[in-house]
Amino acid sequence: MEPDPPTDDDAVVDLVDVLLEEGAVLDADIVVSVADIPLVGIKLRAALAGMTTMRDYGLFDEWDERLREERRRSETRANRDS
Repeated sequence: MEPDPPTDDDAVVDLVDVLLEEGAVLDADIVVSVADIPLVGIKLRAALAGMTTMRDYGLFDEWDERLREERRRSETRANRDS
């Protein structure tokens, strides 16, 4: 029995899986010019990955620690009030 041929849905699932596991980084410098006169400069850096991958690379560490600290404080208050 032959395997089913891949579908577009399979490709999308594979792409999302790779993005979440491996991540992707876009780093771009863009200059918008008119008549060779630079008018607007854009510096863009974007990272797309699952949170586990982001943490593995040291991204969102401050955000994650702040969130965990808020959760600890909330639980401490709830335990104290009960």
